[in-house]
Amino acid sequence: MRFMVMVKSDESTEAGVMPSEKLLTDMGKYNEELVKAGVLLAAEGLQPSSKGARVKFSGNKRTVIDGPFAETKELISGFWLIQVKSREEAIEWVKRCPNPLEGEAEIEIRQVFEAEDFGAEFTPELREQEERLRAQSEQLAKTGKR
Repeated sequence: MRFMVMVKSDESTEAGVMPSEKLLTDMGKYNEELVKAGVLLAAEGLQPSSKGARVKFSGNKRTVIDGPFAETKELISGFWLIQVKSREEAIEWVKRCPNPLEGEAEIEIRQVFEAEDFGAEFTPELREQEERLRAQSEQLAKTGKR
């Protein structure tokens, strides 16, 4: 099972305040534990929403909304993508994480859909396309091409 583990933003992350050397060191150790356990698929910090954009869809119309975005506590400042055996294991890993922010922080855990979750609508042709695209994407990532 794959899970996306998301660190919620706060005023300091949205202001672009960089983490301390201690937090970077602690996070590095935590990420190393995840790698050694074979569960880490990806981990990244995100720039403040002031450097982002949203695309709103309304039928065929697309509207671009530039950041920053309101409701800081609903934004994400970083994430991990992990592969574990259960939701409970994902929770146990997150409980071991250093506090990612000064003071209070909240980390959200969401399971990633797998092909079998989509049922019959995800036809063999669509599954083959998905597998081919993943393989192509991984190959491009290895070669450094986009």
